[in-house]
Amino acid sequence: MSAFENAKKFFDACDAPAGWEGCKDYVADGASFVAQSEPLADLTTVQAYCDWMAGFGNVTVPGATYDLHTSGYDENTRTAMFFATYHATHTGEGGPVPPTNKETHSHYVYFLTMDSDNKVEKMVKVWNAPWAMKELGWM
Repeated sequence: MSAFENAKKFFDACDAPAGWEGCKDYVADGASFVAQSEPLADLTTVQAYCDWMAGFGNVTVPGATYDLHTSGYDENTRTAMFFATYHATHTGEGGPVPPTNKETHSHYVYFLTMDSDNKVEKMVKVWNAPWAMKELGWM
């Protein structure tokens, strides 16, 4: 499978959210994660992010969905990009406050750098977390 095909499969599994179990086949050992975003700033591995997404998407905002607006792949840098909007309602436990039943429609971008085995070796998430947190009634 091509690097971009694997990146697409990872994106779909990660945001399903299928957790690490559903994502690990598309990720290199020890793949790094970075986000300049308050809730995610302490996460340093793709595995940790996949686990965070599973908890958030399955417990805190069950039934969340996303709309993928565009994606692309740069052969020179072996980097896939995905721009989407996450749609979620805080109905479950696990947030900083009890369920608010408020919604967010939050834009985000993933940059996935692929290794020579066509697996994710580095992930960068660009996300305006305060926007989502305000919409969810957390700030």
